[in-house]
Amino acid sequence: MTFSLLARDPETGAIGGAAATGSLCVGGWVLRGNLAGGMSASQGMAPSSFWGEVVLDLMAAGASAQKAIEVVTGPDAGRAQRQLAALPLVGAGAVFTGAENTPERAERLFEGGVAAGNMLAGPEVVEALVDGFLKASGSFPERLLAGLRAADSAGSDSRGLMSAALLVLSPSHAPLTLRIDHADDPLAALEALHRRATTGDYADWARQVPCLDDPERTYEN
Repeated sequence: MTFSLLARDPETGAIGGAAATGSLCVGGWVLRGNLAGGMSASQGMAPSSFWGEVVLDLMAAGASAQKAIEVVTGPDAGRAQRQLAALPLVGAGAVFTGAENTPERAERLFEGGVAAGNMLAGPEVVEALVDGFLKASGSFPERLLAGLRAADSAGSDSRGLMSAALLVLSPSHAPLTLRIDHADDPLAALEALHRRATTGDYADWARQVPCLDDPERTYEN
């Protein structure tokens, strides 16, 4: 029902995630992240928002992504209908895909990231998601958006898209959390929202919001 991409940006120290789906509110359901644990994407036929939170807690406590996913998924009797990707701040990502999720299902690990999807037009959607990100130029958020666009062009969610989201966290700037909960063209809407959020007065204001590296930062006219 969804495809998602989690990645790190070694140049800036940021972590990020991007997701899109043929249903409503993908940003509220799928993407989770914090600067203690990393990033997660919990999705599937019957997605568990608990999975996305708990796997972050485990990674923050020192577990690898693979171990954290095993701990989270193992006891859950409904795991066959769920999919979970996790990316720590350091080290390899990991992914679990339950066998009862609607085909096509796909997943891919790559250096500094992980991608996964279900109810896809074909497995090539996840390949395009990763390749689109890796081959893109521009800022880290722009490259995540390029991954979503490439996945859509490669077949997308088999139903088409209804919502899309972007989440980028960095120790040096305020969170960038953008959501299109319903639109005829959610990727275009998300790209437009990203442009608005990273230019002009809003971007000037956001650069002065407290962050991990400067928690006492204040606004200057």
